[in-house]
Amino acid sequence: MFAKPNPGRTTAAAEGEVVLFLLGMRINHFWAVHRWLPVAVSMPVLLRELSRDKESGLLGSQLLSGSPRTYYVVQYWESKEKLLAYAAAPERLHRKAWAMINRYEQTSRQHVGIWHETYIVQPGSYESIYGDMPPYGLAAATGVLPIERRGASARERLARAARKREE
Repeated sequence: MFAKPNPGRTTAAAEGEVVLFLLGMRINHFWAVHRWLPVAVSMPVLLRELSRDKESGLLGSQLLSGSPRTYYVVQYWESKEKLLAYAAAPERLHRKAWAMINRYEQTSRQHVGIWHETYIVQPGSYESIYGDMPPYGLAAATGVLPIERRGASARERLARAARKREE
């Protein structure tokens, strides 16, 4: 099933702060499937848990591949507090997955690499444009608006967002 493209130019309906969380893995040794497969399988399981909990703070996510060796997920979060609360919650799957990854890291002899980056993006510091695209990225996470609602150019959209931040 494919999403229908929105005709013309659109932008994300995001308002305020945006938390961007990138999490990935790199397969260093393909033959060590028993070391990297459990890490690879854990991310869809965590995303499924988060998608079932509308109060978790996860707005949306996308699983991506950077190469045959690297896989990552782009996540958009409502707030850094909700991201950190999920990561630390003992009853959530993340704690178990993180403990498993730490055990593998100690014994894996560098078969699989992991990484994450967290960005807290202030209002007025981001903008988006999509041309003839179905909801994607930030727009898939926060909704879609006609571009005219935010300004015709990136300069106008960023200036508008900066003015709103100052109000």
